Amino acid sequence: MATVFAIANQKGGVGKTTTSVNLAASLAATRRRVLLLDLDPQGNATMGSGVDKRTLERSSYDVLMGQSTLSEALVKPTESGYDLLPANGDLTGAEVGLLEELGRELRLKNALATVRDQYDFIIIDCPPALSMLTVNSLVAADAVIVPTQCEYYALEGISALLQTIEKIRKFLNPTLHVDGFLRTMFDPRNNLANQVSQQLLQHFGDKVYRSIIPRNVRLAEAPSHGLPALRYDKSSAGAVAYLALAGELLRREEAARGANTASGGLA
Repeated sequence: MATVFAIANQKGGVGKTTTSVNLAASLAATRRRVLLLDLDPQGNATMGSGVDKRTLERSSYDVLMGQSTLSEALVKPTESGYDLLPANGDLTGAEVGLLEELGRELRLKNALATVRDQYDFIIIDCPPALSMLTVNSLVAADAVIVPTQCEYYALEGISALLQTIEKIRKFLNPTLHVDGFLRTMFDPRNNLANQVSQQLLQHFGDKVYRSIIPRNVRLAEAPSHGLPALRYDKSSAGAVAYLALAGELLRREEAARGANTASGGLA
């Protein structure tokens, strides 16, 4: 059964899509079965996976509106190594269309239930706003990864997201939790970046991933070629950093399974 991660931050421009695409590719490179869901109407994760959002026959919009099953809408990019549920501007219509639907917050969760046993990891690229799309993502997810650029207002944005997650936990998904905070676009020469990084560690401790994503030219260039950094330049600092993050996630998963097994044995 897949572990579902929502890549979320209500603040834009912090590296959500970059993280979604590159983490999916890195996990796939470890021979895990990975599904990436594009839930952002901009469709950047779709384009960054080498799929033209302008020529889609089915997309995440059709799945959310009940016009297609998730399996029917999947695309299997040849270069990236993971399956993709693509998105384009049509997804904006889901915001309005879902308002009058019963169980609208559960649409994505119910769709994922049909394929969860086919994957090891499912990654959801969320839009940069608290919308019905984000709510669907958080209700469907087991855990949240929060990309965080180490700059002014970073902690303020995180505070708003944590309030949202707590509301989702209370009313719709009691097992939802923050898996970790990921420092992105990090430049160690920047004093403010180092200060905010220290603040994150002070506030959240072990919830801050050890892996840090640097500001990297190759990482920024890769989406224009429709490739994850790992396929575009596997030796680049950005590609290496996301491989390290994938390894960190896998170690956490193994540790959690070991703890559950141990507690079950004691019982």
